[in-house]
Amino acid sequence: MKYLIIPKRIVTNDLNDTILSNHAVEIIDGKISAIYDLKFFDKENYQGEIHNYPDLTLIPGFVQTHIHLCQTLFRGLADDLQLLDWLQYRIFPFENAHDKNSLRASVKVGINELLRGGTTCILDMGTLRHQDVIFEELIKSGLRAFAGNCLIDENDLFPQFKSTTKEQLDYTFSLAKEFHNKESGRIKFGFAPRFVLSCSEVLLKESFNMKKAFDGAVYHTHSSENKNEIAEVRKRYGKENIEYFHSIETIDDHSVFAHCIHTTENEIKLMKENGLRVAHCPSSNLKLASGIANIPRYLKEGISVSLGADGAPCNNNLSAITEMRLAALIQKPVHGATTMDAKTVFKLATIEGAKALHLQNEIGSIETGKKADLVLINLNSPFNSYIESGDSIFSDIVYSSGVNNIHSVIVEGKWLVKEYQSLVYDEVEIVREVNSELQKLLKRV
Repeated sequence: MKYLIIPKRIVTNDLNDTILSNHAVEIIDGKISAIYDLKFFDKENYQGEIHNYPDLTLIPGFVQTHIHLCQTLFRGLADDLQLLDWLQYRIFPFENAHDKNSLRASVKVGINELLRGGTTCILDMGTLRHQDVIFEELIKSGLRAFAGNCLIDENDLFPQFKSTTKEQLDYTFSLAKEFHNKESGRIKFGFAPRFVLSCSEVLLKESFNMKKAFDGAVYHTHSSENKNEIAEVRKRYGKENIEYFHSIETIDDHSVFAHCIHTTENEIKLMKENGLRVAHCPSSNLKLASGIANIPRYLKEGISVSLGADGAPCNNNLSAITEMRLAALIQKPVHGATTMDAKTVFKLATIEGAKALHLQNEIGSIETGKKADLVLINLNSPFNSYIESGDSIFSDIVYSSGVNNIHSVIVEGKWLVKEYQSLVYDEVEIVREVNSELQKLLKRV
């Protein structure tokens, strides 16, 4: 498959932050094969499809490093609760009630929302059972993803929602063998212990060690999100969250920890020394009243930071643009107006997300040889900026845009959204399916 995209502008996101006009991107077999200067290009004799978009801007697809597709079905059903109550009274009971049909509906509507919002790659934490359903839908959808079943062998909050350590590890290993590097590497495995309070030391350590047998896999968990959670970890183990993970040797540069809001100086030192990746989820952190992570400090220390929407019940949407806007705004009253500028935040949602997953040589920028994970965004609207100079384009995307600006989405050269329409799902049908399955699930709860 060979075609050419000619947009108004190309935000390459390369090392020089090059923004091109009067250029075209050629895609062959899912990769960016060339970027042509149209002044020196014979468009009339080009042997391939040509897609002209004179009003649209081409950007790299967004990468979200903390998502819960299994929770999309529960949007609006867990408002106004702090983390541990949210888990105990809503999320654990809801996830425990999932069957294959309700989980499939949740995943489909979540993937659809992510794609329609310009997200082309995710790190997803699944639920306790039926993880094969999540992988099946990820494969069908065309989305790039790391995913894995969540691991829980201890659960004081909701004891029905757990399994034995052996069952968890056996199930995880079988899934990793079946699905890691599926679809020529588009699908990879993420070993996903839920968080310290729901996992034995054995489960945390063995799943971490299991990861080493699957090249390119990641270790994905929650940490340091809520003060009550941290107090309980301290009570049980006499350590802070990051200190505990470090003490049992479950941190490395393939570890992605969601949140990391409340961390000590020693923990920050450990995060930096071990190459820990932080998935920052500002909407979730605000809605659950968890707090504001010191992202400017992490960036200053050279700690990897990327963005994620978390789950729909604690957000309540899955938009990367929403997360970018909030990631910028919430730091300014604390650290000053110049902190977390729009370009920095745009990078957190693109190339830094790719780096967190060790995919920076494949995605995250528009450069020859990389995979064609691309988004066409319409910035030519009455609601966007009216100037086109320098870095104003980043301001326009981060502060003025929304999901409705996303025109088309491409993953590995395949068009998944085109002209504001999903090419993957019938949206009327998936809404009908979600409504039906949610009613059944609530009866099971």
